Amino acid sequence: MKQEKSEKQKDKEPVAGEKPPPSIVFPAYLQYSKYFIGIINWFYKPFRKFIPHETFTYAATGGFNTVLDIFLYFVFYNFILDKQIVDLGFIAISPYIAAFIFVFPITFTTGFLLAKYVTFTRSLLRGRKQLLRYMLTVAGAILLNYLLLKLFVEVMHIWPTISKIITTIFVVAYSYLVQRYFTFQTSKLDLLTQDAKKEIFDEA
Repeated sequence: MKQEKSEKQKDKEPVAGEKPPPSIVFPAYLQYSKYFIGIINWFYKPFRKFIPHETFTYAATGGFNTVLDIFLYFVFYNFILDKQIVDLGFIAISPYIAAFIFVFPITFTTGFLLAKYVTFTRSLLRGRKQLLRYMLTVAGAILLNYLLLKLFVEVMHIWPTISKIITTIFVVAYSYLVQRYFTFQTSKLDLLTQDAKKEIFDEA
């Protein structure tokens, strides 16, 4: 009996050089992602005939991250920065741009995790490649954020928080298209699935 137990224990021990299962690498987050996916799937049922599952999931996770982004932006701009210019000595940053800079690292992290583990879970690309492409996608989003905030606040004289909301609408649309067709490339999987179905239909 002792020998059998020791053998079972050896089988359970990870072998050096082998990649540990995802539950060991990110046990907490994967558990949370299951909850997210379960909730999203429940709300998706009435819309399944009208909206693709991936699009609906992105709308849900993107919406969550967007609300978080706007909330944090409001808090930083109005309370933490107190609508004051941030003077670094060599450069002075306007409060609405400074608020964006402070909030960005937080929503970047949550956005990537939600995209990778909840929305685009079908992606066959490696994690490093996904992260690199996500960084490029976000770089474009930052530039778009900056230009639109400048336009809405300084040229059109719209309140900063309202300007942020309008900017976010444009940025979310841009992000979804780029992530689907470039960052995670799940659109190619849909094309492969359609081609496979066509081949099966033609053979029949």
